[in-house]
Parts: sequence; structure tokens; C-alpha cells
Amino acid sequence: MGFDHQTFVAFAKSWGLFYLIALAIGVLIYAFWPSNRKRFDRAKKSILDKDDRPGD
Repeated sequence: MGFDHQTFVAFAKSWGLFYLIALAIGVLIYAFWPSNRKRFDRAKKSILDKDDRPGD
């Protein structure tokens, strides 16, 4: 079974697309998972808690 360049390109395009879609779905599930809400809310507010200005 020989793999020429076109076969490899077609394989990489199709499975790469499926991989990236699965990765994006995984990231979205992680970001919107209910038990992660506290962690993300804390991170969102922590950036405003410190008075960190240049020169201080």
C-alpha cells in the first residue's frame, strides 16, 4: 500500500479537521461546565482586586 503526496494531504485534511472540531468542543465543554463557574468567576474578579500600576 503506497502513500503518495495527495493521499497523505487528503488524510491530513480530513482527520485534522475532525481533531480541531473535537478539540474546540472539548474546550467549550470545559469552559461552560457548571463546576468551573467559581474558578472562572474568581479569575475574572482577581484581575481587578490588585492595584497594580506601572511604576508602583
